[in-house]
Amino acid sequence: MSKNTLYDKVWSAHTIWILPTGQTQIFVGRHLIHEVTSPQAFEMLRDRNLSASIPELATAVADHVIPTDNHKRPFADSQAEIMTAELEKNVKEFNLRYFALDSGAQGVCHVTFSEAGLIWPGQLVVCGDSHTCTYGAFGDLAFGIGTTQVSHVLATQSMAMEKLKVRRINVTGKLKKAVTTKDVALHIIRTLGVKGGVGFAYEFGGSIVEAMSMEERMTLCNLAVEGGARLGYVNPDKTTFDYLKGKPFAPKKEFERAVNYWRGVASGSDAEYDDIVEINVSALEPIITWGINTEQGIKVSENVPALDSFNGKAKEEALDAFNYMGLSGGQALIGTKVDVVFIGSCTNGRLSDLKLAAEIIKGKKVKVRTMVVSGSEEVKKQAEVLGLDKIFKDAGCEWRLPGCSMCLAMNPDKLVGNQRSASTSNRNFKGRQGSPNGRTHLMSPYTAAATAVEGVFADPRKYL
Repeated sequence: MSKNTLYDKVWSAHTIWILPTGQTQIFVGRHLIHEVTSPQAFEMLRDRNLSASIPELATAVADHVIPTDNHKRPFADSQAEIMTAELEKNVKEFNLRYFALDSGAQGVCHVTFSEAGLIWPGQLVVCGDSHTCTYGAFGDLAFGIGTTQVSHVLATQSMAMEKLKVRRINVTGKLKKAVTTKDVALHIIRTLGVKGGVGFAYEFGGSIVEAMSMEERMTLCNLAVEGGARLGYVNPDKTTFDYLKGKPFAPKKEFERAVNYWRGVASGSDAEYDDIVEINVSALEPIITWGINTEQGIKVSENVPALDSFNGKAKEEALDAFNYMGLSGGQALIGTKVDVVFIGSCTNGRLSDLKLAAEIIKGKKVKVRTMVVSGSEEVKKQAEVLGLDKIFKDAGCEWRLPGCSMCLAMNPDKLVGNQRSASTSNRNFKGRQGSPNGRTHLMSPYTAAATAVEGVFADPRKYL
């Protein structure tokens, strides 16, 4: 059983009581809301004549269904218009903070809420979205919940769940050229498996993680759920505090006092874990997924694994992936034609991600459709100040408005037929990007940019 970890400290601080079921009723310090998983939750409150118990702890934004070509209302997609209008009605009725489309703060929830300073170390954060684990980068417990739980949190500012085990993942070594945090995260998943984290909270540490920027830590924690973990986090440090200082919703006059508290949230030197994993990334290369789950990835110098290298259920899954993706064992991915490149999402839609992509694309022309979608209005604005938009547009890329876009394709940004996508997003499941037969390969912004330039899967190292 873990002891004196950040997870234990934050869990204890938010524990209300132990329920007869053995679950713990926990207080929720920050509730984040979007348009897809919330409509039924608000309706549940209306049915019971309930209000939001602590409305100031909730913040909402529309991101999943928002078109990225323009935000003119009403949207051409009637369902998107209905869902967005419903969210606008609900936040007004229940008196919740809302980052409206014309506010300058709209964006993908896990990008815009972070940069606004809403997330602090030591919080317990929930949202009706599985990639809520992104906020663990700040040193908090953050995880996705279902629609019924969304209604519970709105009504009581609490929810019930079982305590998790804690696995410490020490990431050490020295990263080679063109290897990014996205590659590190995909490598962790292919090492431990997509179910390796079930029942665990992941504590990421080690020299590689300690050296990461806040945006890189967000990418790492974003993918914790793809490895089966309910959440992932990084202990807060100077990098965290410097990032938060001056943010709109971060503490102002009480900032130093807050920092003193935040320091105490980190796992103690005597912390005990349920499991410890050591991962050295010195030999790591850029990673591309070849299959239909995030575990199925290879280094750019490797070929797709042979079917005979798998056994049992893994062999069945590999064969299913080969058939769906139109690949065969032993095939090289490098040089394989792609149809669409997508650079964006809550995984890699931040300013630092766009900088990586622009570094390779600058002065070149892309050979396939390439969509560049900022994670938020603020990211888009900063990118345009730096001239990144011009770099992308001059190369023939589409410079689009903020939104979830082709990550999950609950909007007009979709693959068609069996198009093959090179994507910086977080999931490569069957049909994930809008077409039942669409094929998604996950990779870093560097690798996606190199692929856009060549029109085939490409090794980004040659450009750096």
